[in-house]
Amino acid sequence: MPVNAVGREIPETIAGKPVRPFQGAFATVPQGHRVGGPLKTTRPGAGKLAPSLEEAIRRSGLRDGMTISFHHCFRDGDKLVLQVVDTCARLGIKDLRLFATALFPCHEPLVRHIQDGVLTRIEGSMNGPIGAYVSQGGKLKEPPVLRSHGGRWRAVACGEVKIDVAFIAASEADPYGNANGIHGPNACGPISFSVIDSWCADHVVVVTDNLVPYPAVPPTIEQGYVDQVAVVDQVGDPAGIVTGTLRVTRSPTELRIAKLAVDAVAAAGLIREGMSFQAGAGGTSLAAQEILARKMARAGVHAAFAIGGTTKYLVAMLKEGLVRTILDGQAFDGEAVESLRTNPRHQPITPGFYADYNSLGCATYMLDFAFLGGTEVDLAFNVNVNTHSDGQLLHGIGGHQDVAAGARVTVITMPTLRGRVPMIRDQVATVTAPGEVIDLVVTERGIAVNPRRPDLAEDLRRAGLPVRTLEEMKAAAERLVGKGKSPIFGDEIVGVIQWRDGTIIDVVRKVEGWA
Repeated sequence: MPVNAVGREIPETIAGKPVRPFQGAFATVPQGHRVGGPLKTTRPGAGKLAPSLEEAIRRSGLRDGMTISFHHCFRDGDKLVLQVVDTCARLGIKDLRLFATALFPCHEPLVRHIQDGVLTRIEGSMNGPIGAYVSQGGKLKEPPVLRSHGGRWRAVACGEVKIDVAFIAASEADPYGNANGIHGPNACGPISFSVIDSWCADHVVVVTDNLVPYPAVPPTIEQGYVDQVAVVDQVGDPAGIVTGTLRVTRSPTELRIAKLAVDAVAAAGLIREGMSFQAGAGGTSLAAQEILARKMARAGVHAAFAIGGTTKYLVAMLKEGLVRTILDGQAFDGEAVESLRTNPRHQPITPGFYADYNSLGCATYMLDFAFLGGTEVDLAFNVNVNTHSDGQLLHGIGGHQDVAAGARVTVITMPTLRGRVPMIRDQVATVTAPGEVIDLVVTERGIAVNPRRPDLAEDLRRAGLPVRTLEEMKAAAERLVGKGKSPIFGDEIVGVIQWRDGTIIDVVRKVEGWA
């Protein structure tokens, strides 16, 4: 079995399809051309408004074996995926591939549609119960494929994934198909994840609960790419875009990690006029963002831009003038949505602008530094964000790979222990991001510097920061709780982790026991 560049055995084929093992963060040279949807035209006066979602599905030509796509911008408040799949089940349509950008706990009822054969394949991030369900093995016709935000855009643009019918939830739309997510009573923020779907799908249905007279502006989804518009009672609950992780931590351990992370980028000379950063949205990352804001204010420096997912904390930095521009892929609270509506310096961006590997420019490549999380890290600096140490597939990739590969300095923040489970392992259960793109790992016990970056190690030591090796911090944690158990994996593949260029960086196998 071939071994890829992070030492993982990757089958030559998965579900009968040849795969390409990961060879390095920037080893792939793209070949071929971009694809697009079918050519179509319309006549003046032609209408697009469907009498119901069910009728829109009938008119779309959706049938057994096809692929349906969705964005996840309502996060745990999404209501459209279930409405569509429930309707497909009633219509007797089955064997569908669900190509959503991400699934959340609100999508747990999809389990019955997997059991009934309505859904037989899933490609997209799975946060929570759907991931836990498929981790048990034997649930789907093919193993789910997980991609980063930029990786999903790339996969559609190059024809790796063909979308038959795209369903696009919009908090505001007009009868001609122009749509956005920043206006209306259920605004969720940018819906730009679906822009590539609208360009490339064979059929596009905009679904809204707020139909307005032509033109709906700004048109994130444009009329020229939309076949039908359907109106439902509610496409999503905006309260669901906020999750429990979107609060500044008050844990003393995590606050120490946040302070060390900011001190590290300061020591590297990256807190300066014109800087750029992405801070993430977990509790530790938000704490780091608060500390960073205070340090910037004291130093009198301003960031040229910051990249979201955006929260009220980053919006506050924009209002205070500490950040001149926010480039925003998704909103994580109501304050971020309001800022998108009212502040021209708060700009929505597509995943293509953000992080498409097959492009001549990514916003992530312009970042000075980024704070990212993880569930585990190993002694080669490989980071896992998809599974816990128990091997269960519970989290998506998001923009983690894209940012880690692009930022000048990528900082992973995590404690050495969660409960009594050590987070620094000899080998992570699943490799999501290769060690070659990770520069610093910051824990409550110190800062590990990737040996690839001796310049950073020298900067941090000169600043008097506690530079430790991963081996030293791992040993300190294990003296308290032992090594912890590791899962024993069987042969069945229950998940495929793509690197952002389309190669396979790891597979998730079914857990058969413990050692």
